[in-house]
Amino acid sequence: MTVVDRFLDYVKFDTQSDELTNMTPSTPGQMIFAQHLEKELRAMGLDDIILDDNGYLMATLKGNVDKQVPTVGFIAHLDTSPDMSGKHVAPRIVENYDGNDIVLNAAKGIVLETAKFPELLDYKGQDLIVTDGNTLLGADDKAGIAEIITAVDYLIKHPEIKHGDIRIAFNPDEEIGQGAHKFDVSLFNADWAYTMDGGEIGELEFENFNAAVAKVTFKGRNVHPGYAKHKMLNSIRVANQFAIMLPRWETPEHTEGYEGFYHLISIEGTVEETVLTYIIRDHDRDRFERRKKELEHLTRKINNEFPDCVSIEIKDQYFNMREKIEPVMHIIDTAIQAMKNAGVTPKVQPIRGGTDGAQLSFKGLPCPNIFAGGLNFHGRYEFVPIPSMEKATQVIIEIARLVAE
Repeated sequence: MTVVDRFLDYVKFDTQSDELTNMTPSTPGQMIFAQHLEKELRAMGLDDIILDDNGYLMATLKGNVDKQVPTVGFIAHLDTSPDMSGKHVAPRIVENYDGNDIVLNAAKGIVLETAKFPELLDYKGQDLIVTDGNTLLGADDKAGIAEIITAVDYLIKHPEIKHGDIRIAFNPDEEIGQGAHKFDVSLFNADWAYTMDGGEIGELEFENFNAAVAKVTFKGRNVHPGYAKHKMLNSIRVANQFAIMLPRWETPEHTEGYEGFYHLISIEGTVEETVLTYIIRDHDRDRFERRKKELEHLTRKINNEFPDCVSIEIKDQYFNMREKIEPVMHIIDTAIQAMKNAGVTPKVQPIRGGTDGAQLSFKGLPCPNIFAGGLNFHGRYEFVPIPSMEKATQVIIEIARLVAE
């Protein structure tokens, strides 16, 4: 099977995760998919295959060298985003893309337009896999899974390529931030690993946001509005006052690169009680801590005007993996060289988000992120160029070869 064959097979599985179930995996489809992959890995003859009750699948391709070399791992996630349905995915291959808009669904008028998605033009002349406009595609991260398994299969069939032990793992629930929570790093037993979960070809990422979530609760006092003077305290209005005290330009829609932000993601309110939920993001750890302190400062300021009105709860989610990668930068050098060997121009850039690799790095497994090739994740306009998947597969093979050297 080619990487395309595998990918088209894998997207048939509905593995959309759900943060409300409080289970691992959060949805049964992920376990069904993991069991399918387990059978495939057994048929390939891999060793140390383990699928646990939480849907974490691990396996080993034994090395074929007679010297001690590091064990390198490759990781991808089973689930697709809760943002859009992944049920009944109907992929279509657009051969030799001509640079024009792509009609995904004529009946519903759904079009992948170059004006809105100019990155399409970078792939003119290539074969693309697109959706039918009704679902996401699932390249995030079934492209990564297909690439890892195809690379391992290639190494099995080409023993002339020398490599050490290769560990692979597929985990559930990355899209809801829980992919690394129950990942057994000691059982995985690799010196370092790479998540194959990046976007367009060439991406290599070892920096990500520091992240926290803040829940700000405002308590009001409801009185009949006709007799409310000096009595009512409208929690919605106080919450609005709090929200506009934050810097207007430090929001996702006004930031890029290394710039952090406060992002108001939900408002639930009545006169009696209003809750604002924010996510806080910054690449720099000091600025990240200052952002959290700013929210606490504004809470005290509101309480000075409206005593005991507001409370805040802040929880850290993950941290920038850079501090764990910098001591072992040779693993980045290896990935860069592997890309160059495969004819890919490396694009080292920060992740404006999180990754399982960040949490795994802090659990003791340094784990930068490599491109899987897809674009426009989490929605109906997702697509993946076939040459990008093929190049990602080559990069995995090259990393295995370089590590053995």
